[in-house]
Amino acid sequence: MIVITKPDVTEDKIQEIVQHIERTGVQAHVSRGTDRTVIGIIGKADPALAEHLRSMKQVENVIKISKSYKLASRDFHPDDTVIEIKGVKIGGPNLVVMGGPCAVESPEQIDEIARLVKAAGGQVLRGGAFKPRTGPYSFQGIGVEGLTMMAEAGKKHGLLTITEVMTPEYVDVCAEYADILQVGTRNMQNFDLLRRLGTIKTPVLLKRGFSATYDEFLNAAEYILAGGNPNVMLCERGIRTFETYTRNTLDLAAIPVLQSLSHLPVISDPSHGTGRRELVEPMAKASVAAGANGLIVEMHTDPDNSATGDGVQSLFPDQFAALLKDLEVIARVVGKTFETNKEPKEKFVAWKVV
Repeated sequence: MIVITKPDVTEDKIQEIVQHIERTGVQAHVSRGTDRTVIGIIGKADPALAEHLRSMKQVENVIKISKSYKLASRDFHPDDTVIEIKGVKIGGPNLVVMGGPCAVESPEQIDEIARLVKAAGGQVLRGGAFKPRTGPYSFQGIGVEGLTMMAEAGKKHGLLTITEVMTPEYVDVCAEYADILQVGTRNMQNFDLLRRLGTIKTPVLLKRGFSATYDEFLNAAEYILAGGNPNVMLCERGIRTFETYTRNTLDLAAIPVLQSLSHLPVISDPSHGTGRRELVEPMAKASVAAGANGLIVEMHTDPDNSATGDGVQSLFPDQFAALLKDLEVIARVVGKTFETNKEPKEKFVAWKVV
C-alpha cells in the first residue's frame, strides 16, 4: 500500500502521517519525487488504516500495490533513482562504464589496468578478490590482499571500485575497501547476504540469477531495500537457455522491462552475458541502445596468457578504449550522458528513506 500526498504538503505533515502509520505496527518508507511525496507501507496493514489515511486532508490517494516487491516498484517511486558516489552519478540519463579484470592478481596488474580504464573514460574499476567459481579447484581469488591492491589503484587513478562480496561475514571488510559491492548470480537469492547488505549504505550491484524471472530478481532487490539500503543497482548478466554457443544468453529485453517495473538503475554485463570476446562489443552497444544505465565489462592486459579467470571474454585494452569511444556516440543518440569522474565528494545519494 502506498500513500500519495498532495503537492503542497509540508515536511511536518509528512512526518505526522509517517508516525501515524508506524503506530499501527507497520513500516513507512518515504520517497520524494518531483511532484509528489509517496509513503510506502511495508507489512500487514489493518484495512481501517487505509480508510483513515484517505480521510486526511494532506493525502491525495491511497493505493494498494499488488506486486510482491514494493520499494523496488515504480508505483512506490515513479522517478528514476540516481545514486551518486563521490561525484559519479549512476542512473537516470547518466551512462557509467565499469571495467577491469575478472580477478585482482598483483599490484602491478591492477594498477596498470586502472590506468587504462581511466584513460579510456571509464569511471569504475572492477576486480574480484573473492571469486565464487563453479569448480572447487579453480582460482578462488587472493582475498583481502586483493581488496587493498584494488583500493590503492582506484584511489591513485581517480576511479570508483567495485568488488564481489560472497558472505555476510565479509560485508564490512569489502565495504571498507570498495565503493560498490557486487552480489553475483549465484548469490542473488542468498537471503542472509541480502539482509546484511540492507543494513549498510554502501551501493550494491545485484546480478540477476541465471534462471531468475524478473519478479524473482526484483524481490531479491527488495530484501536490500527493505533493510534500509536504498542504493541498489540491477545487473542483467545473461540467463541460462538451451543455447551452448555462448556462455549465457544476454536478455536485452530485461533492460527496458526492468526499467518499466522499477526505478532502480539497470546495468548490463555483456562479458558474462556472452562469454566470447568478439560478442562483448556488439552486445555492449546494443545494451546502451536498449537504455542501460551502465556497463560492467571485463578487460585485461594479456587475457589469453596471464588472466587467472575469464580470459576468453576479456577485452584487450585497445578494444576497451575503442568501445568507449563508440559508446559516447550511441549515448548521445539515446539521450544518455557519458560522464567521467569529477572531484571526489564523500557521499552516497539516492531516494531518501525515513
